Amino acid sequence: MPDDILLDRTDGIATVTFNRPDQRNAIDYHGWLELRRIAIDLDHDDSVRVAVFTGAGDRAFSAGADIKDFESYRDNSEKAQVYAEAFDGAMDAIEAVSKPTVCLIKGFCVGGGCEMSMACDIRIAADNSRFGIPVARLGILVGYREMRRLINLVGPGNASYILLSARLLDSAEALRIGLVNQVAPLADVDDSVYDLAGEMAPLAPLSQARHKRIRQLVLENPALAGLTPEQRLLPFTNFDSEDFHEGRSAFVERRQPRFRGR
Repeated sequence: MPDDILLDRTDGIATVTFNRPDQRNAIDYHGWLELRRIAIDLDHDDSVRVAVFTGAGDRAFSAGADIKDFESYRDNSEKAQVYAEAFDGAMDAIEAVSKPTVCLIKGFCVGGGCEMSMACDIRIAADNSRFGIPVARLGILVGYREMRRLINLVGPGNASYILLSARLLDSAEALRIGLVNQVAPLADVDDSVYDLAGEMAPLAPLSQARHKRIRQLVLENPALAGLTPEQRLLPFTNFDSEDFHEGRSAFVERRQPRFRGR
């Protein structure tokens, strides 16, 4: 298991690599548990400003759930609920990371791998990438959280097309419907992702974290009805931070700000 998911931290950028290239970087039951642990650890690591998720090699980001798990963990509804707790736990933990999360996608990004990418903030794909959630070929269903992320990202019509056709989409189609943010040539995609991560790493951590909270609140409560006093105050909280005063001073002094996340 320690070699199935690799973690590297360099210059404020953490890279999580699914490391089972011979299985198209499929993730087994214990891998989802480990991925949840890693996501929680990254969220609490103040040295990490950006997290990049990727797969080993150029053939696959991740084929999602390991089919070999089905006999042990998903051969009836009772077991499937236990498995879903591990899967949803990983997805929810990634979505809850307070730093920007970026998927560097090459090759196949299907099933649970595609669903996992939707829990991240930004998806940049190589031009050899293929996307889909072909669960109808297996006779199984996506869960409520997965469906919500899919609809929020591509809309109900495209979500229906992806699920009901069980087709794989190429990178151009994925970009057109909003499943990914950017497509780059395979030879250039690593630079595209890490250049972006390098630009984001020095930015104000409080702005990044609180923008993610505001975005999630708007998605869950579009009418903004019944906001708590804390929620109403949230867009103004940074004005009381050290980072705001540092950013303002740096702008006036024409220098790079040194944000500390407080």
